[in-house]
Amino acid sequence: MNFKKSRAEFSVTVFSILVLIGACSPSFAAKHPKLATPAFVPTEMFGEFKRLSDQPILKPRKDRFDSAGAFNPSVVKNKDGKFVMLYRGQDNSGVSRIGYAISDDGVKFEADEHPILAPKLADEEKGIEDPRLSPSLVEVGKWDLTATAYNTDAQLVLYRSSDLRNWDRVSTMMPAKKGAWNINWTKSGAIVPEKISGKYWAYYMGDDKNGRDQTGVISSTDGANWTDATDQPVLKHRPGKFDSRVVEPGPAPIMTKDGILLLYNGADDGLTYKTGWALFDRKDPTKLLARCDKPIFVPEMKWEKKIASKVVHQAPNVVFVEGLVKDGTRYLVYYGAADSYVGVAETRLEVVSNDRMKKKSHLK
Repeated sequence: MNFKKSRAEFSVTVFSILVLIGACSPSFAAKHPKLATPAFVPTEMFGEFKRLSDQPILKPRKDRFDSAGAFNPSVVKNKDGKFVMLYRGQDNSGVSRIGYAISDDGVKFEADEHPILAPKLADEEKGIEDPRLSPSLVEVGKWDLTATAYNTDAQLVLYRSSDLRNWDRVSTMMPAKKGAWNINWTKSGAIVPEKISGKYWAYYMGDDKNGRDQTGVISSTDGANWTDATDQPVLKHRPGKFDSRVVEPGPAPIMTKDGILLLYNGADDGLTYKTGWALFDRKDPTKLLARCDKPIFVPEMKWEKKIASKVVHQAPNVVFVEGLVKDGTRYLVYYGAADSYVGVAETRLEVVSNDRMKKKSHLK
């Protein structure tokens, strides 16, 4: 995560707060039509997140490239139907590399001894972090991988592969310190799984001038050169809520009949990371339709709350979702825990009613 703490104090007007509430609460807009337009109520939503193991499914390994932490995983099924995980392995010097693990059932993984992606270029010198996998829309049959290239600054980069093991650097998707609203770091690229209006799209995290991490959206005509699609974040932080400090995309979103459904990682002022969701228009990825009011997945297990390393900086109290795989009628959700471990849960896409959307959405 390598999160930078902000020293700036943040204040907003009452009007801005009400507009934000209206964007995520279906009942609010109906009661206050002058302050917010009626909110979109999804008909499909992820159900309860159920952990499939009460222990990490991947842990740090002594004297390996992942000796300090094995975390922040992305998972896909390969052509043989096996589950392939790419994850962030961090050594005791703090440098991160991308590891490879494979599984028959999506729960029991065997990790390679050596990383498959390690720093080579100057902007990667201090690590390659937080992989997110998706089928390539540019070269059908290949895979795209977004990751963070870290060397004092962090910036979002793109790789491509035909076998999930050998990766070529395609481009820097969004440079660090580029200006506009995202003036500092850029990270966490979640590629939309369909072309829309002749363009490729991705959600990403950027920092504003006050050090607040928020979600923006970028687009591309060739899948290599990307530009901001808006001049403001499309998913902002919300004072007083679980995502008051950080709003960071999770895995590649899925397409539902309602729109583009994105899981995201939100952190509060105490830097406890929890999982939320946001729904965007499937014809306009910049248009937010609905957003959760409360988190749907939170740190509860001891290993989700306690870091593993005593020599590198890690964040406790974290569930950080980066992997989402459809497996029959369910989705497997893979997440980093306390910047140290990998966990897995399952959920299903369920038909929901207005009443359920108005109820408390904190699910274990």
